[in-house]
Amino acid sequence: MKGKRMFSPEEAIGVVAAQSLSEPATQMTMRTYHFAGTAGIQVTLGLPRIIEIFDARKELATPTMEIHLDKDHQTVEKAKKVAENIKEVKLKDLVTADMLDMTNLEVICKLDAKLLKELELDIEKIKKAVKLKKVKVDGTGNELRVASMGVDVKNLHKLKYKLLELHMKGIKGVTQAIVNKDNGEWIINTLGSSLKKVQKIEGVDPYKTTCNSIFEILEVLGVEAARNSIINQSKYTLDEQGLHVDVRYIMLLADLMTFSGTIKAIGRYGIAGEKDSVLARAAFEETKKHLISAAIRNDEDDLSGIVENIMVNQVIPAGTGSFDLYGDIPKVPMKPAAKEKAEPIKAEKPKVEKKTEKKAEWKPKAEKKIEKKETKKPAPKKTAKKK
Repeated sequence: MKGKRMFSPEEAIGVVAAQSLSEPATQMTMRTYHFAGTAGIQVTLGLPRIIEIFDARKELATPTMEIHLDKDHQTVEKAKKVAENIKEVKLKDLVTADMLDMTNLEVICKLDAKLLKELELDIEKIKKAVKLKKVKVDGTGNELRVASMGVDVKNLHKLKYKLLELHMKGIKGVTQAIVNKDNGEWIINTLGSSLKKVQKIEGVDPYKTTCNSIFEILEVLGVEAARNSIINQSKYTLDEQGLHVDVRYIMLLADLMTFSGTIKAIGRYGIAGEKDSVLARAAFEETKKHLISAAIRNDEDDLSGIVENIMVNQVIPAGTGSFDLYGDIPKVPMKPAAKEKAEPIKAEKPKVEKKTEKKAEWKPKAEKKIEKKETKKPAPKKTAKKK
């Protein structure tokens, strides 16, 4: 019914949505911005972020999480405690000084006792965390000694680098965790993401916690949550740049990316590269590759889409060109009265008689002279009257 339909029949909504999203994207900047309300965390926004979303990239430039806490941890002290459990701690963060013993082929590390106490770590836990091949681990108090089983001095420098980069505590990849207050609620913003692991930490509310990695959301929460994430993050990125795009265009694109149950990119290795039409694929990217492979496989193109019909100069299957009209219209004989009415009556013009001069018939000259003589009558004689 009129007023309830979502769009007009056979309207090219895909083309309209593509134009409505692409045109504002040309006005976007290439810069990165600080995360709202935090210091030290920078996240990718603008055009690079839009490209990350629509290209469905797994490796993000700045993966982040917004961690919400439950009611029992809504204080600054408890929030900071949760943040300490989330942030990754490497051995280099605990070391105040390191030395190389060339004689015994050992790496000696002096540890920060105060920091060990704050993070609830001790030398025994650190010794268990050192899982390297061909090494001997020893240590007492605040000193850690790791001896190489090899005899090459060059390996000692490599051992030192591997040792300092060892993971001790927290979630791998989360390099920063900052506590903020937003709308009266304490939250934790992180640089680095691992949605699956963060939900297991005590104090974290798993129903509100989210991240900017669409594939992590797909793995943990499912495809519907991933679709909502595409919509929300695209809308936020565009609004942050001051660009208004109707959310229904973004929803259409998110549906297209996730309708198969997984996330597909908008590009040659995703939706555009999986079109049935050979000409449509060739028109996008890698023209030579698609035409050669189609020729080898003997593919046929039924010209059912818009792009391929434009290429061959035919009417596109959209709008009025989306259907053919066939009809068998019977001829109905017209009635006499209707026929008279149908024929317009022409007004008769009055006839004007033209004067025409009659031409004398041609006769020979001799006959004409005789006729003249015959036609002359003698004039009557005058008689004098007698008185």
